[in-house]
Formats: sequence, structure tokens, C-alpha cells
Amino acid sequence: MTKELLTLRVNGEPRTIAVEPHHTLLEVLREELGLTGTKHGCELGECGTCTVLVDGVPVLSCLTLPAFLGDADVRTVEGLAGAGAPGRGAEREATLDPLQTAFAEEGAAQCGYCTPGMLMTARALLDANPRPSRAEIAQAISGNLCRCTGYTAIYEAIEKAAARS
Repeated sequence: MTKELLTLRVNGEPRTIAVEPHHTLLEVLREELGLTGTKHGCELGECGTCTVLVDGVPVLSCLTLPAFLGDADVRTVEGLAGAGAPGRGAEREATLDPLQTAFAEEGAAQCGYCTPGMLMTARALLDANPRPSRAEIAQAISGNLCRCTGYTAIYEAIEKAAARS
């Protein structure tokens, strides 16, 4: 295969890379850009582990071809910390998203494998609906599978982050 030169806007930064046209966004993020927070899960679009935001909308990166993204803004879990925070560099990166803080406080991450996708889906929910009901939270994260927590701690963490926003 012949690689194609592609520029993606990832976590607010333009990134130009040479990619195989058949590689998914998941593969490009992890293997070409070194952003390993986005996890390989089922690679069939069934588990939500690979969820990232594209122009603020949760998408499954295992089913997305980067060549079709154009100038869309791709946000990964690495871009969650410090997003919207004042300052630059280390000062900005040191500011956790309220969701990250709430997940830690509520023990919403057990093994942590589903957590990046869960955080990104929850961030999209809170951006669209700052005060979601428990039923709205459950619906929003229904495509993100977790085998460890039983979801209660996740619901509580999202509610806590919503209350703090």
C-alpha cells in the first residue's frame, strides 16, 4: 500500500502524518501519533472503548477512517485535561477536567480500560446537557461497556462533575 499524507487536528494541534489509507483513526492515534489513551477494544464498534470526540460528537475510532475527517477537530482523552483551562504548557495540562476528578473521587475507574471512552462520551453529554438526569446519563453511555464497576460509580461521577460545572 501507498501511504497518504494527511493533516489531522488532534487536541487542538495540526498533525501531519503519512498513513495507510485503510488504517482506522484508532490505529493512527495510537501507532502514528503515540496517543495510547484511546484503547483497542473489540474493534467492531460494540464496546465504546475507542471513543473519541470529532467536532464534539462521540465516534468510535475503530470504525472511522481518518481520510474522511477533513478539518474536523479530533479530541482524545489526552486532550481532556486542561481543555478550556487558561494558560499554556504544563500549567494548562495540570488542570484536570471535572469528569477526571470526579471519576477518581468516586472510584469510577476499576481496571481503567473503558475509562477513556467513558470519559469522552460523558464529556460530550455534559457539553450538550450540563444537568443530565440519571436516565440521560445511562442512555448516553449505553454504548460504552464496563465489566468492572456495575456503572453506579460511573453515574455518580458524571452527576458529580455536572454539579461542579
